Amino acid sequence: MKQFEKESLGLFPTPMYRLPNLSRELGTNVWIKRDDLCGVALGGNKVRKLEYLLRDAKNRGYDLVMTTGQAQSNHAMLTAACALRMGMDCILVLKERGVTARKGNQILNHLMGVEVRFMDTDSYEEIYREMDRIGEELGRKVYKIPCGGSNALGSLGYIDCMKEVADSGIRFDHLVCACGSGGTAAGCVLGAKLHLPDTKVLCSMVDDDAFDVIVPRLMREAAELLDISVEIPEPDLMEMWGEGYSIPSKEGNEAIEMMLRLEGIVLDPCYTGKAFAGLVRRARAGCYRADDNVLFVHTGGAGGLFAQDWEV
Repeated sequence: MKQFEKESLGLFPTPMYRLPNLSRELGTNVWIKRDDLCGVALGGNKVRKLEYLLRDAKNRGYDLVMTTGQAQSNHAMLTAACALRMGMDCILVLKERGVTARKGNQILNHLMGVEVRFMDTDSYEEIYREMDRIGEELGRKVYKIPCGGSNALGSLGYIDCMKEVADSGIRFDHLVCACGSGGTAAGCVLGAKLHLPDTKVLCSMVDDDAFDVIVPRLMREAAELLDISVEIPEPDLMEMWGEGYSIPSKEGNEAIEMMLRLEGIVLDPCYTGKAFAGLVRRARAGCYRADDNVLFVHTGGAGGLFAQDWEV
């Protein structure tokens, strides 16, 4: 990993500890890795990825960064926060999907003074072409970061995270993470293969993309970057998207309420609420033993909670 430069943006290692009330509720030892407490804005998993991606942008002479996602994208907000901190300009070209009003993460984008452009499209290819057009219009080179920071370089951030978990010396039987664009899941599965070989990783899919193809591809590309020869494991994927990406689900909302009521920790309706609901579903189905250690990776996203009209 030392051959790849990264910017120091987050406060790592992030806290990791056992959740006693949830453990009693679910009949197994539930732990949490608090990547929502990484020290940038409201925190989240993208900071680990951006440490690699934005350093790469700087090293290659870029001073304008663009990225994309849905209207309430935590990734987009964090990209803006990290880029501005590094003295780079940032333009967010977002899908006009979800809550576009000045709520949630859009409040943070506004307070940072970052330019946000919305496109009425479901095609990321159209959005990337628009980024190129904007760059030509401005006469500037654009460093395009894919949705979620999910490419091979960004995935290295979660290999780092798995090394942190391994360095704790705690044995984990299971690990659960959200999977929404594939990069975090790829880093967790490959990182566990390298550093936590006895840990089973569950990727709770909050989108219906072909992650059975996307996640292994990102793992292969990350392994090639690291110049390592390793058998690429087949990811354990669980459908948790409900009615669709970024649409709150009943099961996800119940998981948000459970986590806040029992442990005082805030999840979000797009990623972590649905991902934690996957852990709860497995626990209640008897998939975990009483003496198992089950680690939930809290990937952030709290800002999106405050863009929702919460239904009781």
